[in-house]
Amino acid sequence: MATPVALSDRESLLKSAMTSLSSKVVSQYSNLLAPITVDAVLRVIDPATADNVNLKDIRVVKKLGGTVDDTELIEGLVLEQKISHLAGGISQVEKAKIGLIQFCISPPKTDMENQVVVSDYTQMDRVLRDERQYILEICKKIKKAGCNVLLIQKSILRDAVSDLALHFLNKMKILVVRDIERDEIEFVCKSLGCKPIASLDHFTPEMMASAELVEEVPLGTSKVVKVTGITTPGRTVSILVRGSNKLVLEEAERSLHDALCVVRCLVKKRYITKVSAPQE
Repeated sequence: MATPVALSDRESLLKSAMTSLSSKVVSQYSNLLAPITVDAVLRVIDPATADNVNLKDIRVVKKLGGTVDDTELIEGLVLEQKISHLAGGISQVEKAKIGLIQFCISPPKTDMENQVVVSDYTQMDRVLRDERQYILEICKKIKKAGCNVLLIQKSILRDAVSDLALHFLNKMKILVVRDIERDEIEFVCKSLGCKPIASLDHFTPEMMASAELVEEVPLGTSKVVKVTGITTPGRTVSILVRGSNKLVLEEAERSLHDALCVVRCLVKKRYITKVSAPQE
């Protein structure tokens, strides 16, 4: 009843994925989407030992604009956040040293809800000067560690990074991507092969990741940040899904997920059951 399937038999995996896609709204693109799903699954597992697939290791990023034909598999990392372009910041870095921080580069707040009233101009100047020096010291230590791409986790307590800090970082030729969500941290670290840095004292070269290229790529009316050529990549992959409208985009994502689940089933139980039509 069941025929054994080897994960090295790419043709059988493609046929199964295409069968899943043939009943979907985006079925005319099955020749493109099927290879993407098969390659994505094989990229995140070890075919020799795997008995399951963690679909969280396959990140699907949806962007309006273009057509489903523009959907691509990216062996690297895609971030939906934009690069900070305050004061004309850079949008591309080669030979990148990437640091992911979880601390804030902005003036500290009091532990409790308090107000500080400054009535004298000299005191006001002193406060501003101290804030400036505080932020500058943080930026200098980040630069000294060799970092030229900085990913900043979103903060709920205060601004994760101030405009003054962005100005200093831009002057130091450091590309900044802010507002990385908390639930993205694990995937980003696994993809880049780095560790999240919780304090400035731990900002050292061994905590950072290396990549050939970090660049901001325009897609229709929006932009994404691509990280490619990662030195020590994890077993993750990103799929950038394109669509001309929201309906097509949602259908393409749903169809991709179904096809990924089909290939995952073949990893779990490496058999295909062939059902013949009933005899009259």
